[in-house]
Amino acid sequence: MLVNKSTLSAIFQNLKATFNKAFETAPVVWPKVAMRVPSTTSENSYAWLSRFPRMRKWVGEKHIKQLEAHKYTIVNDDFEATVEVDRNDIEDDQLGIYGPQAQMAGESAKNLPDELISELVDKAFETLCYDGQYFFDTDHEVKGQSVSNKGVAALSITTLAAAQASYGAARTALKNMKDEEGRSLNVTPNVLAVPPALEDIAKTLMTADRLEDGKVNIYKGTAEVVVMPGLTSSTAWFLLDTTKAIKPFILQVRKEPVPVAMTDINSDIVFTKKKFLFGAEARMAVGYGFWQMAYGSTGQG
Repeated sequence: MLVNKSTLSAIFQNLKATFNKAFETAPVVWPKVAMRVPSTTSENSYAWLSRFPRMRKWVGEKHIKQLEAHKYTIVNDDFEATVEVDRNDIEDDQLGIYGPQAQMAGESAKNLPDELISELVDKAFETLCYDGQYFFDTDHEVKGQSVSNKGVAALSITTLAAAQASYGAARTALKNMKDEEGRSLNVTPNVLAVPPALEDIAKTLMTADRLEDGKVNIYKGTAEVVVMPGLTSSTAWFLLDTTKAIKPFILQVRKEPVPVAMTDINSDIVFTKKKFLFGAEARMAVGYGFWQMAYGSTGQG
């Protein structure tokens, strides 16, 4: 096959089409647990998380919510995946090996947010959020009081008592969340996020009429089970409220994954190594939203 501008354009258009098809069809989990926030610069500030307005009776002057001194910024990172296309393979018409690589690049690009959000959740027991505490912690300060959204109980279906001490305790903790004025935040737990190791337990808890001790399962149907393959712990589980405008986790997107190519026949890498380049680039980052909308248990109590 003759290597020229027209040939290269056709080859990389095919690779781009393969990439795009794989990107469009690859399944993702992150929209069930996180919110997408567009970004137009290198970083976004989330100081506003410390205060959110709620309706109140208007008596006298309006009560203006002031941003507190919390500094919480999410900085965008660069991501890439690159495949080398050997000039000899083009000349010898051996391009079949690159289609699967373009497909894998498309799938990887689509799954990037899942990987980032899973890592974020993994580290939530030891990473600070907007209030200066670990996202899952026992001593978030609200109106001078310590409030916990962290547990250690294992997710259990053995007995009703065990289920109440784990999943039930998480539901109660979230439903009791209040704002700085002591009013209920009306948290509605609706997602039970688990690693693959806890999938069977979580689905049984959400679907079985009775638990293993024969007691009526009072938690049946109270949440959607979301299995996150990227979670590394085999014991930790998470109860979330994703019904609100602000979700527990943030996917900040500066640039969606896009296919890119280097096809200049006169480039240095083609001259010295006989390589053309095809791949994808993206700019994004992840961070924590309202800790009040999430409860995490290490499952190691």
